Amino acid sequence: MKRKQKEILTRIISYILLTLLTIMTLMPLLWMLSASLKTSTEVFSMNFRWLPEVAQWKNYVEIWSKIPLATFTLNTVKLTVLITLIQVMTSSFAAYGFSKCKFKGRDVLFLCYVATIAIPWQVYMLPQYSMMNKMHLVDTHIGYILMQSFTAFGVFLMRQFFMSLPGELLEAGRIDGLSEYGNFLRIAMPLSKPSIATLTIFSFVTIWNDYMGPLIYFNSTRKKTIQLGIKMFIGQYSAEYGLVMAASVISLIPVLLIFLAGQKFFVQGVASSGIKG
Repeated sequence: MKRKQKEILTRIISYILLTLLTIMTLMPLLWMLSASLKTSTEVFSMNFRWLPEVAQWKNYVEIWSKIPLATFTLNTVKLTVLITLIQVMTSSFAAYGFSKCKFKGRDVLFLCYVATIAIPWQVYMLPQYSMMNKMHLVDTHIGYILMQSFTAFGVFLMRQFFMSLPGELLEAGRIDGLSEYGNFLRIAMPLSKPSIATLTIFSFVTIWNDYMGPLIYFNSTRKKTIQLGIKMFIGQYSAEYGLVMAASVISLIPVLLIFLAGQKFFVQGVASSGIKG
């Protein structure tokens, strides 16, 4: 009886701690949503209140006319979708080769490739920019897409899953006449949906929220992304914080949608590939 009471008490304490942690995590998001319906002076008023005196729904209308937010949003959607698709394709293809194809120096090459994860982007930022400038790809979407087309983390994630596939399954495919490309497309890829969903979410969120890359490589307004557009509401002497928060809420919606759509596969992907060595 005492053991059962102890288990119930432990469960109650766990639920309380998880609830508090959830509230603490959601508070900045709730504050952002509240601030998006306030005037700029009301956002940082000394008399703090969660609900605005008068909801400023016009903030969500003004953000589209103050700056070319529609152009920025379309640019971000285009870049994010294209780069995510390319990263999933390149990472899956390379991961299959590193896990199921035997060739000399495979493990050493994979180790060298994955080791690049530990190198901060700031280290090779200037050489990369110089190289892209010489190829006249600065201030172009194609240049940014090419730079983001490969990800060592994605290869590592997908390789962990492919290594768990039974070799007998692929061998049966070879007996049936499938080449390695056929095994990859018809057997490995259909079975790797959880890992693909996980990589898709990681890639989508990373590219959508990227600020430094577009800031460095995009000079013209028509090329910029939504993250750069939000900064346009912050001037040299003042900032329209109500509009900043409204634009931030708009930019958060696609990320939430993509996560909610793939959260089931995301959990399965992390469990099946992200924590296996």
